[in-house]
Amino acid sequence: MPLGTVRRRSRDVPAPGTARRRGAVLARLGAASAAHARLVVAVWLVLAAAAAALVPGLLQRLSPPPLELRGSVSAEAAALIARSFPHQGDEQLVLAFDSATLRSRDPRYQRAVAAVVEALHARPDIGGLQPLPSPAQVNPHHAYVMAGVHGDERARQRNLPAQIATAARAARDASGGTVTVALVGVSPVFAELIRADLDDLRRMELVTVPLILLLLVVGLGAAGAVAVPLLVAGGAGLLSLGVLALGGAAIGIDSTLLTATVTICLALGLDYCLLILLRYRQGRREGGGPREAAAHAVATAGSTVSWCAMIIMITAACMLIIPAPAVLSMALAAVLAAFLTLTAALTLAPALLVLLDRRLEPTRRLWRARRDDRPPAWLRIAGHLMRRPGRYALAATLLLLLAAVPALDLRLGLHFDRHTLARTDVGHGLAQMEDDHLANLTLLALPHAPGTGPVDPSALTAALERDPRVTMTGAIDNGRDLTLVTIAGRGAPDSTDAADLVRDIGRTAQESLPAGQRVLMTGAAAMLAEVYDEMRGRAWQVIALVLLASFVLLLITFRSLLIPLKAIAMNLLSVGATLGLVTLCFQGTGSTGDINAAVPLLALTVVFGLSMDYEVFLVHRIAEHYRRTGDNTAAVLHGLRHTARPITLAAAIIAVTFAGLLFTHRHDFQQAGFAVAVAIIIDATLIRMVLVPALMRLLGHRNWWLPRPLARLLPPLRPVDGPPTG
Repeated sequence: MPLGTVRRRSRDVPAPGTARRRGAVLARLGAASAAHARLVVAVWLVLAAAAAALVPGLLQRLSPPPLELRGSVSAEAAALIARSFPHQGDEQLVLAFDSATLRSRDPRYQRAVAAVVEALHARPDIGGLQPLPSPAQVNPHHAYVMAGVHGDERARQRNLPAQIATAARAARDASGGTVTVALVGVSPVFAELIRADLDDLRRMELVTVPLILLLLVVGLGAAGAVAVPLLVAGGAGLLSLGVLALGGAAIGIDSTLLTATVTICLALGLDYCLLILLRYRQGRREGGGPREAAAHAVATAGSTVSWCAMIIMITAACMLIIPAPAVLSMALAAVLAAFLTLTAALTLAPALLVLLDRRLEPTRRLWRARRDDRPPAWLRIAGHLMRRPGRYALAATLLLLLAAVPALDLRLGLHFDRHTLARTDVGHGLAQMEDDHLANLTLLALPHAPGTGPVDPSALTAALERDPRVTMTGAIDNGRDLTLVTIAGRGAPDSTDAADLVRDIGRTAQESLPAGQRVLMTGAAAMLAEVYDEMRGRAWQVIALVLLASFVLLLITFRSLLIPLKAIAMNLLSVGATLGLVTLCFQGTGSTGDINAAVPLLALTVVFGLSMDYEVFLVHRIAEHYRRTGDNTAAVLHGLRHTARPITLAAAIIAVTFAGLLFTHRHDFQQAGFAVAVAIIIDATLIRMVLVPALMRLLGHRNWWLPRPLARLLPPLRPVDGPPTG
């Protein structure tokens, strides 16, 4: 049968309804922004200037990514220990002493240790300091003292530089520089990560912005057209920093939230503005005036952008059910960035388009026009795909499944980034403790009723001392209501061995202590194990919410049952291939060889939301043409012809933006950036340009099938407009 001759009556597709309110509202918003373009730009300039003025304060108040889960057992244990043993403080740090020439028993070494203890003890933010025993395997040039630090997380971060300076100065003065000291613990580790994150953010911008500029120049070919997306993305990014600065005055803003927000703002701001810009240029070429074209662009492409932003916000919000701080940071970053970039795209973009109207069209082409009437090669390939959709669908599916195979061996973990810490004092101290098999300290809080006497932990400590992973144990009681057991383990606190030891300690405590005795555990290893278990335990809930939200949104958008199911299946295939490639490229590298446990969640939420953007772009074009003609094959070709360029350019920009995270030092950022970039490339090529068209060609009019009970439940909606042709 000749290509494109199979036709169905247009009634097979749900007809547009009368609910055009959203498009009318957006048209009025676009018209108002265009009519008062100078005022809108002035307002954004004021907001950007105010946000820029708040940035220095934000950077000063920046806190580390929290490790402790609120309301968790470890948080309860830490609070109980701080209350019942004030000298233990709210956090326990270790002073790691080292000397290249002196042994720890040398009088000068001992004077240096005593001087540091005395200097820190004089500080009001330091509680008790107690020397840690030195087992036989400890290097004779090393010594350790545990220090209790007072204050909440923000106060501990604020006081940390002065504590480090006090300890270093006292050690240097007392030993003539022959003894050094490093403060090791969760707060010092994350303080170093903050500094590295800010440096990496600047480095990433230096790499990605020129590449994005090059892509825009090649794709748009006009200075004004390049400036508009950059100004919109920059305005949204600056405003996001201002919002974070205001929020940071009340709650802690961590470096992960900052980096993720800026990255997502840049990517989405360029993506959304690009679609509105291309629609505006199309309107101007068709003879519309600047204000009319701006209003039409916001009403059409702006409606698509609104749907896309809503999808991202909803899918990202699904992660909020996981109380892990790192996951919450990513979720909040995606929601905030999507909302602010949408606001900028719908208000600032039309104002800039009107003001820069004369500079939006390219003055010369960057490539020579074709001298014949033959269609471009990619369109000829699309025609071949329409003639053999089954083969293309099978080949693309097999290729994606092959890429997903390594994900079967995916190993997840939560780790300190050793590559970032390697050249720092805290990194050296952490490595020193690991070499001496004193890598992590775990505290067991054993509460008892006042007047009943201390809990007898002898059976517990005896059982633990037989464990080769345990270096030493100790127990004290406050004489009132709490017995405290300290356990030193060989494995690094972020290692699998330490996590297993923490779980085994819990089981051993239940077996060795009297029945009914409460056991509360805290320490870096315990907190990391809690976060990891929480993320794994709730991952399936997040997946279910994301799939349900995506299905409902696409069902409402297209009034079709098969299109949402097909989109979800394609996205799961894309995510599987992405995780397989992440496993292949990153697993076994770095200091741990694991994939950060937050990366799959990121792929299943933020990437899922971004992938839905291209589903909306492509399928809307197909639906519009099919509704007019009833020719499914021609509609699919029409959708490919009119969306290939904007999807390719938008995907390239987002991929480059997130690929900039590969230039950071943190392995978790590198893995996240690689995952998003690869997922977007896969989605814009194999999924949207091959699998989706092939399947829609095979399904024909069944694409738009909707059971009558569902059709009666859903309100008639006018589909939002697809992306412009350029």
